[in-house]
Parts: sequence; structure tokens; C-alpha cells
Amino acid sequence: MSGLELVLEGQDQEPEKADGSDTGRRAIVNGVLEFAPDVDPLSSRDLLPAAVYVRVSTDDQAKEGFSLDAQRARIRAYCVAKGYRLLREFADDGFSGRSTNRPGFQSLISAIRDGIPVADRRVRIAAVVVARFDRLNRNLFDFLATQREMQRHNVYFASVDETIDTNGPFGRFFVQIIGAFAELESGLIGERVRHGMRQKALQGGFNGMSAPFGYDVRDGGLVVNDREAAVVRRIWRWRRRGKSLAWIANRLERERVPTKRGGHWSTKQVFRIVHSPILRGDLRWSDVVIKGSHQAILKDGRRRDG
Repeated sequence: MSGLELVLEGQDQEPEKADGSDTGRRAIVNGVLEFAPDVDPLSSRDLLPAAVYVRVSTDDQAKEGFSLDAQRARIRAYCVAKGYRLLREFADDGFSGRSTNRPGFQSLISAIRDGIPVADRRVRIAAVVVARFDRLNRNLFDFLATQREMQRHNVYFASVDETIDTNGPFGRFFVQIIGAFAELESGLIGERVRHGMRQKALQGGFNGMSAPFGYDVRDGGLVVNDREAAVVRRIWRWRRRGKSLAWIANRLERERVPTKRGGHWSTKQVFRIVHSPILRGDLRWSDVVIKGSHQAILKDGRRRDG
């Protein structure tokens, strides 16, 4: 689930005693390292109360080792080895790391600032643990802003795969270096995608878009919407007779002709229809305008018959 918060507290099980001593007792519950109820999570430097963050985008879901469960497994093994107490998990399923507009991420930031409610009090987390640093942010500006927020609240950052710990100046410096490489990788991927889409456009391929007025998107291409196409032809006839964009918009409003999304007509919408190369059978992507494979509604400034 998007923005899922899984409370990883114990199930009121009786913790095992080690060497007859209650001090530092710990119990393993469902594979998660837990404090015994009578141990203060902030009393030992070696037992840091931590929050877990996992994320997978739609592109990552097909990659081996990127699933939420795979990330959880690596994080839990790491935390057991390091002696971290996992207070809560924050997850974003199907969200890109290039934006901070993620429900799980926003809940994590709130926990960093305000702590996590445990029983009758709020516990300040001391660390945030991720499987890989780019699970937190892919944008360098956002990544460093998140790190600064953690530093303001004395929260460490730990990444399992890169063995990073910001509990020290070298770790903080290393985080910035790796963050720069993450942004470089993301930029290179985006550049390759744009190049591929441009090449497809040059060959007359359809790169996808929301359906423009006059067409529906079907089976990966544009198909004429007959009702809307009739409106397009009326708009073009009015324009050829010298009618202004405002006059056309007002006329369509008076006749209660629906827009693509059922809203009101504006001069901007009419302008886009009048000047759209798509209606003449062309496709535009960035700086490329080329003949498309879809049926034109207008041809050479006139309506297309048939």
C-alpha cells in the first residue's frame, strides 16, 4: 500500500533472559529486533531506536532485489547485526524517488521532527535505515535537504548496501558524493529515454499523450472521435470566416458543447485546436514535427472529407 506505516512493536511476548540478567534484554519478533518492554530505547548508544524506509517505483518492480520485501530483508539483517531497534516502517509502493510528494516519505519526515508514539509517550528516533540511499531520494537537492533535516534533529542516516553511517564527518561527506552520482545516473537514464523517444518521433511513432480534442487514444495510437471531430470542423469554418477566438469560445459555451473534460471553453483551448498539427495528421514531440500514422481531421486548412 502507498504510504503504508507498519508498526514493528512487540506482541507483548515475554523476552528471553541472557545470562540471568535483565539488562539489555532483546527479543526477536517476526524477524525484527525488539527491545524488551522495560529497556529504555535511548539508554544505550549501541541500541538506537530507528525508523525504516522502503520504496519501489513502477520501473523498479521488475528488477530483481528491488522489491519491498527484498529491501526489508536486507534492512532487518543489518539492524540485527548493528543492534538497532526498529520502531516503525514507512513504505511507498509505486512512487518515483525524483519527487518528495510521497505519503510514506512525508510521514517519515514528520517522525524525524516529532518522534513516534510508543505506548504513552513519543520516542525520538535516532536513525533512519534504508536498503540503498537512492530509495530515499533520487534528486540530489532533495537528498541533501533530507540529510539537513535529519541533522537538525540529530538523526543519523544508514544505508545497508553502501555501508554508510552519517555518525561522523566522513560518512556525511560520503553521502554527498554518492548523492551526486545518484543524480548523474538518474540524469543519464532520463537522457537516454528522451533520445529514444525522439528517435521514435522521427520515425513517426506515437510517444503517448493525453487524448487531444478530436481524438481518443486506443491501442497505443490516436483514433478519431466523430462527435469531437465535427466540433473541430465547425471551429475551423468559423475561423476561416474571420470569427475571433473569443467569439468561437462564447458560441460553444452558449450551445453547451462539452470540452474534452467537460469544462468551459476558453480562447486558449480554441487557439490550440486551430493551430494543432495533430488535427492535420502530424505528430509533434519536442522539436520534432513529422507525419503521423493517425487519420487527419483537417487537411491543408480544410476539413477532410471521408
